[in-house]
Amino acid sequence: MSYGVAAALQEAVYQQLLADPVLTGLVGTDIFDAAPPGVVPTTYVVIGPEEAHEHGDGTRPGAVHEFTVSVVTSAAGFYSAKEVAAAVSDALVGANLALARGRLVYLNFLRATARRVQDADIRRIDLRFAARVED
Repeated sequence: MSYGVAAALQEAVYQQLLADPVLTGLVGTDIFDAAPPGVVPTTYVVIGPEEAHEHGDGTRPGAVHEFTVSVVTSAAGFYSAKEVAAAVSDALVGANLALARGRLVYLNFLRATARRVQDADIRRIDLRFAARVED
């Protein structure tokens, strides 16, 4: 296994999201790798937790990275959050990301969870993706 592609994968995911006109039409450039400090936007996207496990093919080291992209909003209801989540999914599923290190074999959607954040008027949708990479 190699974890060497992790940073390149995150950067490529970030750039793909930032370059998507539908997504940026909904959230602008409010796409982060951590919740923004200070006053937060009404709706934003955050690239979050990741798990990786070995998935080499015997000739090259490789891994499957399961990562979460979250949509967080203080807007009423889930409708607008679901619009943003759909745009995130459309931007990533099947994308042919160019990585600074390694090669993306595939990028698939795994699941999503929509929920209210307890004790806050916040809605959050966590989308889980799997990316198989070779180093």
